[in-house]
Amino acid sequence: MPAYIDVLSPEEIRGLAIYIAERRVDRLFTDFRIDAPIAIPGGTVASQEHDFRLELVTDKLDPLPFSIQPLPDGRILVTEKMKGLRIVDKQGNISELIPGTPEVFDDAIEAVLVWGHGWLLDIALHPDYEENGWIYLHHTERCKDCWLIARSFNRVVRGRIKDNQWVDEEEIWYPGPAYYSFVPDVAAGGRLAFDNEGFLYISVGVKGSSNFDGVQDLTKPWGKIHRVHDDGRIPGDNPFIGQNDTYPTIWTFGHRSPQGLEFNAATNTIWSTEMGPRGGDELNLLKPGRNYGWPLVSLGLNYDGSPIEYADWLDIAFDLHDIEQPVVDLTPAPAVSSFIFYQGDMFPRWRSNALVGSLKGSTLYRIIIGEAGEYVSSETLLSQLARIRDIEVGADGNIYLLLEHADGGQILRMTPTSEI
Repeated sequence: MPAYIDVLSPEEIRGLAIYIAERRVDRLFTDFRIDAPIAIPGGTVASQEHDFRLELVTDKLDPLPFSIQPLPDGRILVTEKMKGLRIVDKQGNISELIPGTPEVFDDAIEAVLVWGHGWLLDIALHPDYEENGWIYLHHTERCKDCWLIARSFNRVVRGRIKDNQWVDEEEIWYPGPAYYSFVPDVAAGGRLAFDNEGFLYISVGVKGSSNFDGVQDLTKPWGKIHRVHDDGRIPGDNPFIGQNDTYPTIWTFGHRSPQGLEFNAATNTIWSTEMGPRGGDELNLLKPGRNYGWPLVSLGLNYDGSPIEYADWLDIAFDLHDIEQPVVDLTPAPAVSSFIFYQGDMFPRWRSNALVGSLKGSTLYRIIIGEAGEYVSSETLLSQLARIRDIEVGADGNIYLLLEHADGGQILRMTPTSEI
């Protein structure tokens, strides 16, 4: 923008460019599409490699579901943030809440978004689930004796479902009450992923005293991705083991709002999606011990248009070369959510591609990542659909989308219509 070079500062030019980009795609950062009509396309949806159709599994969920986990027998486990855990059968019928799971609370404040504490977040199956029956839940433990204001922090447990009850619960990861925070659980991250060696990865967002506090501090557990054994033991090769005053389960740090966490079986790598503020949504390859930048740098801006540069305020000196850059930058921000690396049989030409959802963007992207972890190309599979909170693959290779909406959450199934 050479015409503005003597009129506006580089920060102002960047802010203007992001504003123009937001308007161009009709994605203002203040429009969260919470009650926008759900537009499920009928018939065949054409795409570059596979045509597909969408089928409704159920539309009877709470407005704020968080995660789905297909079971080997075709049923689907679903978590509702402020309700609990349910099972959706193969006909789309939903069960009553499964008793015995961690307590959740539905006294959140209704603002532009819902702000609350004590939510049920992600659900994942143990890699050997069919032999041992272990199911993992990521939730936010809420303090029982808070004075005036609720506080919470992330916790991971595992258990089994027997006779439609949650039993055999074991605590896997929990830093404890010392880290309770009044920052709402919308910032908690809350995802789980297993790799091919059975290590469990845990995402925790900005649950300090602010959006910036402690994210760069290796003694604090928030703003981090953590790595543990399936039973909660701390791996001896975690990157900060043996360093004084560091939290021993940290795998990576400098994360703002890690909304997706997945293992790419094709390359034996772990990845995350992360929300920035205005711009700066990311798809990241997670390398052990690396710093992902928040709140020192970002490709986005603060909501008021000011740059992300809190190093001086936090008294942190850093070299930009020490900050791991995103493999994919999604600006203007679609409010990136969960994602998968597809490995099923129903869409063979999508294998190892990332399918990435978004919330206010209401868009499903297909992103091709090269063998070296580099961005290759992308395609928009669905747009103007609804807030896509989670994506999973069923045992049959079909793809399931979890939608949240003010009128009720939904699960959709993507099936191919073109020849394989």
